[in-house]
Amino acid sequence: MSTYANADANASAAETVESRFLTGVLRLDALASGALGALLLLAGVVLEGPIGLSELLGLPVGLSLGVGLFLLGWTAGLLLIARRPAVRRTALREVIPVNAAWVVASVAVIFAGPDLTTLGTIVIAVQAAAVAVLAELQFNALRR
Repeated sequence: MSTYANADANASAAETVESRFLTGVLRLDALASGALGALLLLAGVVLEGPIGLSELLGLPVGLSLGVGLFLLGWTAGLLLIARRPAVRRTALREVIPVNAAWVVASVAVIFAGPDLTTLGTIVIAVQAAAVAVLAELQFNALRR
């Protein structure tokens, strides 16, 4: 355990990105992911029915619950990564592809997924665009 702590403390500048902006972007990513995850869980559990969020968006309850649970786990991971001002490049190399895959999956849901309502299509498109911007900001920080 102390070996891991020493390795973490001795990470070279080349292995980390020290940026308040980057940690802010990661925390914003976590905040947005957590909020959407909680909303999707709420939609799947509480707001089901003729006036529920699942009905308004056209998302199946199972999809809402599964994605909501994933996003809460993702939020925890992002908060762990962003807890220090110096972010490991390896962590960024894991976060960026997941965010990119999220954007691709969102587009797939719009075009080939469940029969979304107009509002559902807009919500998924807007959150996908926001995730794409976050991934781009994270990628730019990695290149520095």
